Amino acid sequence: MTEEKPESKSTSRIDLSSKFWRTLLVVLAALLTFAGPTYVAYVLINILEIDYLISMVSGLVLFIIGLVLIRYLIKNQVIT
Repeated sequence: MTEEKPESKSTSRIDLSSKFWRTLLVVLAALLTFAGPTYVAYVLINILEIDYLISMVSGLVLFIIGLVLIRYLIKNQVIT
């Protein structure tokens, strides 16, 4: 009467052994770190005409997210 549940893989974690995910995460980290802050600040200030301080803070947040992602990739030895 006892049924065993089949073990399922956890889908919440990204498989870092896959070349696709490794490449995607490295490109995303580079874009967030280097292109994200300047492009977002430009779009928010000039195109959407949002306040300067808000655009700079959002650019800083993207920069920090990019640095955290780079640290995560270095810690898991995706980037050597």
